[in-house]
Amino acid sequence: MAEAFARALGRERVEAHSAGSQPSGQVDPRTISFMDEVGIDVSGQQSKGLDVIPKGVWDYIVTMGCGDACPSVPAHHRIDWDLPDPKALDDAGFRNVRDQIARRVAALLADARS
Repeated sequence: MAEAFARALGRERVEAHSAGSQPSGQVDPRTISFMDEVGIDVSGQQSKGLDVIPKGVWDYIVTMGCGDACPSVPAHHRIDWDLPDPKALDDAGFRNVRDQIARRVAALLADARS
């Protein structure tokens, strides 16, 4: 969701990638449905591991509550958004996490611009 919001809100000025430390191999169907509710199509996205993201030093790395399981990826700025994994939540909780991610991505993009 964060990658999709970064691409939608940052447009051509942002190169966003997402990956997980334990990818499932598929995007949760509720992610597809609930992102569609806010006008963002993620049906073509894939669940992927860190081995497929481009190598190099990133401007920003955002982790989401992985704690000690977070891999070391070189970056100028590291941020941890301690958010619950929405797959274990009911629909309202899932949407709440989606909306928190949207707000945080928008704030990060605004901060990075200044």
